[in-house]
Amino acid sequence: MALLQVTASTQLCFLVLILTLSVCSSFSISSSLTVHDLLKKKGLPAGLLPKEVKSYEFNDENGLLEVFLDGPCLTKFENRVFFESVVRANLSYGELMGVEGLQQEELFIWLPVKEISVNDPKSGIILFDIGMAQKQLSLSLFEDPPSCKPQQGFMSYSGRKGKGIGVQR
Repeated sequence: MALLQVTASTQLCFLVLILTLSVCSSFSISSSLTVHDLLKKKGLPAGLLPKEVKSYEFNDENGLLEVFLDGPCLTKFENRVFFESVVRANLSYGELMGVEGLQQEELFIWLPVKEISVNDPKSGIILFDIGMAQKQLSLSLFEDPPSCKPQQGFMSYSGRKGKGIGVQR
């Protein structure tokens, strides 16, 4: 009877060890995935975020994506784009919804990007929802992650923290 108990507890330990190793290996696989690879896996172009991403967190259960940069920075797609130190969005296949921390310059006014989506990859079009309008851009602008230049001294002038409609130079 004692031999049977040892065998059962040994089997239990072995099962726990196997589960632990499989969980650890799945974490290492997902953590080796860059945010640019994650975007491609989710049907979006890698160049939506700059090369200078320091780290990111993605919750696969609720889709929350948080991207961390060393600091605010400025780059250009078709127009100039401003990234805050932290960019948040809900990531699902082909879209970033509820985007925070990203603004695009339109006619000398900085507008928050609220949503980015690729409805049909074959169309070659990506849609940016900037509140007042949806802007269609060529997917080819976003093939490679752009370099983003650090920008210090930018201030939101909307008066509401986190809800800025613009940035002043």
